[in-house]
Amino acid sequence: MLTTVWDEDDIELIKTIGLLSGYFGPLAARALERRSWCGGSDALLWLAERVTGWGRVYVVESLCTIGSTAARPWMLRRACDGDYLNRYFAGEVAAAAHLHEAITAANPDSELVDHTGLLLTIMADSSGTGITLEHYPPASAVLEAHCEHAGRLEPSVERFVIAAQLAEHLHHPAAERIAWPEGGRERVLSGYLSLLDRDDWCTVARAGLAAGDHRVTWLAGALAPGLGLRAFSVNDE
Repeated sequence: MLTTVWDEDDIELIKTIGLLSGYFGPLAARALERRSWCGGSDALLWLAERVTGWGRVYVVESLCTIGSTAARPWMLRRACDGDYLNRYFAGEVAAAAHLHEAITAANPDSELVDHTGLLLTIMADSSGTGITLEHYPPASAVLEAHCEHAGRLEPSVERFVIAAQLAEHLHHPAAERIAWPEGGRERVLSGYLSLLDRDDWCTVARAGLAAGDHRVTWLAGALAPGLGLRAFSVNDE
């Protein structure tokens, strides 16, 4: 019944119901969409901060549908939490939040750059679930901007892994279907590989490997040989 009426007095009740997102997520999200004119979008954003799994999918998709201006900063920096189900909405977030405009600006903040990298890796692996990089028109410009801005940040294990995943995807035949300017794919791939081979980035990756960080252990075995990453080269240690 709450999804078919418009009463704004129901918003607090719907928010509470929405916290049981595994069962009532779709209904709560739709009910708040109907009330976007009277605080529903703020309530959706409140829920988005508090739900995970399928509940997060429903709520974030509703935020993308209503195009909430107030929610855009959150969508650009926190929409994805790394869950596999993020694949269902990552591309929608990139489009609805105008990621291209945000990341190609002169000085995006580090949280935006990091979340952009996460969005891109998710979209690179979203075939069959959501919008892929090959079907996201600004993909080439967003990848180039992310690579450039990431190079200005301090290295971290997470940043290293994301850069390596994107470099691996650019090696993949599917990346050829992105709308690249002439020489664009090679230029961005070279940019990521140069970043990954920087001394300070190699030091962070090696420290992560020595500490047994599962992300770096996976990367060293699965991606590093094909990419020829210096951080894991025995001859360079």
